Amino acid sequence: MNIENVLTVKVQEAIKSIYGIELPSVEFQPTRKDFDGDVTIVIFPMLRFVKGNPVEIGSTLGNYLKKEVAAVSDINVIKGFLNIVLADTYFKEAFLEIWKQKDFGSTIPGKNGAIMVEYSSPNTNKPLHLGHIRNNLLGYSVAEILKAAGNTVYKTQIVNDRGIHICKSMLAWKRFGNGETPDSAGLKGDKLVGNYYVAFDKAYKEEVGALVAKGVPKEKAEKEAPILKEAQKMLLQWEAGDQEVVSLWKTMNGWVYEGFNETYANLGVDFDKLYYESNTYLLGKDVVEEGLQKGIFYRKDDGSVWIDLTDEGLDEKIVLRSDGTAVYMTQDIGTAIQRVHDYPDIEGMVYTVGNEQDYHFKVLFLILKKLGYSWAENLYHLSYGMVDLPSGKMKSREGTVVDADDLIVEMSTTAADISQELGKLDAYTEEEKQRLYKIIGLGALKYYILKVDPKKRILFNPEESVDFQGNTGPFIQYTYARIQSILRKATFDYSKIDAAAISQVPLHSKEKELIKQLQLYPTTISLAAAQYSPALIGNYTYDLVKEFNSFYQQVSILGEENEKIRMFRVVL
Repeated sequence: MNIENVLTVKVQEAIKSIYGIELPSVEFQPTRKDFDGDVTIVIFPMLRFVKGNPVEIGSTLGNYLKKEVAAVSDINVIKGFLNIVLADTYFKEAFLEIWKQKDFGSTIPGKNGAIMVEYSSPNTNKPLHLGHIRNNLLGYSVAEILKAAGNTVYKTQIVNDRGIHICKSMLAWKRFGNGETPDSAGLKGDKLVGNYYVAFDKAYKEEVGALVAKGVPKEKAEKEAPILKEAQKMLLQWEAGDQEVVSLWKTMNGWVYEGFNETYANLGVDFDKLYYESNTYLLGKDVVEEGLQKGIFYRKDDGSVWIDLTDEGLDEKIVLRSDGTAVYMTQDIGTAIQRVHDYPDIEGMVYTVGNEQDYHFKVLFLILKKLGYSWAENLYHLSYGMVDLPSGKMKSREGTVVDADDLIVEMSTTAADISQELGKLDAYTEEEKQRLYKIIGLGALKYYILKVDPKKRILFNPEESVDFQGNTGPFIQYTYARIQSILRKATFDYSKIDAAAISQVPLHSKEKELIKQLQLYPTTISLAAAQYSPALIGNYTYDLVKEFNSFYQQVSILGEENEKIRMFRVVL
């Protein structure tokens, strides 16, 4: 039973009966901690329809509700706020409803349509880094939240496996690699390829420096460096299908994919469908031609094709170069259309991409709408801020990137150091400790990142994240472990828990507060799905954990003498 729905009907009924007025809606808010009550009806918005003193209106309504709604046991009015005290029987019935539901809070899968969620989408010239961790955790979490909210979800990424960046790594490997492989180097494949990307950059800077020393202007030297020219030539050879270049490209990308998959497994994320830029970079050209015929795009004198979005507050955007080659916007248009072709039930898409691409997605979504695709109304850019460490911003070409794998290892190490210092795991074997260090470290990392609103920039502090007190992953994990310990020690027959048994149990105020917090879970899932925000789930969980710990500290559970009360508290 949703008490707010019940109260809304009865309040509207009361206003109609007493004042002869149709009230369109009723505003609720949680009762302040310093007042007696479980839910509060705000009287002030009603004054637009009902003339009178808000305290008198509140008292009249409250007395009506006490008489007409069995769940209302008492009321009090503070200025324009009607505080409702709900009966213990209401909370017991509410708990039984929760207890009986196998997937409490979740909606039937597929009820709310299909959505594709894109995340990760890395380049294949280097390992995943700290920014990718936030991207993957956000995208995967949003996908799981949408599932819980009743959507069919397809998790995807588009791997940026072509372009000058991968050719730079390939060329450096040819020059300096001496046939090195991940096995011979004892390195993950993505790390090995990333090392050669760094090696290319080092050689490139040396060549630029040498040209500048000979009197060549720096800007010209940066364009004329021989190693860059050779990398550009290699890209043209790849596009022409050169057998040797394509073979090396497949080999080195294969190394990278093996490395990526290991990192994804450690993070606990997965995908339903992979797209590769090498297969999609030509998509969209035919759509541009169709758009030209419809007058959506226009061709300039040099042959390039553009769209004018100035009427929508944006600018003109190129969609096809004068030589007929596609730009990223063209590819994204074609890829979106291809995805709907592959999954015809898709009604919307979520793109998990950093906030530096905000403008790009505004333009992309508007173009797709102008092209007449109905699903374009349901496209969402899950924009997020940068992640920094206390030591400063990430960089890639110099090789000082905050590597995802290294950070995961560091989190386990930090968890071990803090756990040992606090003596948290003294009773465990060394093997068990190592497994728990990883669980604690990853939990700390995931929670620290996901509890923050996606749009906000994060300063990630590993030591802070592994604190066993406060709004952290380990605090929540420690509470979970405490609950599991209680459940292991409880030996009674759970089938004895029914309405008759619970009806005889007196309700402690802490039990009532915990049930109230549990009741918020379905609404929290719906809000998190609507706002694409794992932070809402994270912070709800923290509030729930705080409420449980208050309950645990003030109420005897396994030590309770009365069997029915003890059983109820364990089940709660």
